[in-house]
Amino acid sequence: MTTAPTFKKEERIVSNLLIETLFEKGNSQSLAAYPLRAVYLKTEHREGCAPVQLLISVPKKKFKHAVDRNRVKRQIREAYRKNKALLEGTVAEGKMLLIAIIWLSDKHFATNEVEKKVISLLKQMAK
Repeated sequence: MTTAPTFKKEERIVSNLLIETLFEKGNSQSLAAYPLRAVYLKTEHREGCAPVQLLISVPKKKFKHAVDRNRVKRQIREAYRKNKALLEGTVAEGKMLLIAIIWLSDKHFATNEVEKKVISLLKQMAK
């Protein structure tokens, strides 16, 4: 029996240090699959961290109401959870992959469209 894919707290970027590493170093790479943009960086593994960590950002500038931002974040989280297996085996031993997914549009998209875009980004990162 296979277990359902999960998205645990260890898989989320919660450390300000990791967020700064991802956005301020200049080493990170960026991919776009409208309405999403992914910024990612392979870095040295930290103790107690999952090999792949994710940050989801939906700017207040795009959606003024929290309910709208939360809906989009939920769509992205679910798409990632279901398809994170695409990244398995792409992270070398002793390394970790930091990913930030940023919403670019001010419109809602269907969940299956969001999932297709997340799959596209994950496949490009896996290369």
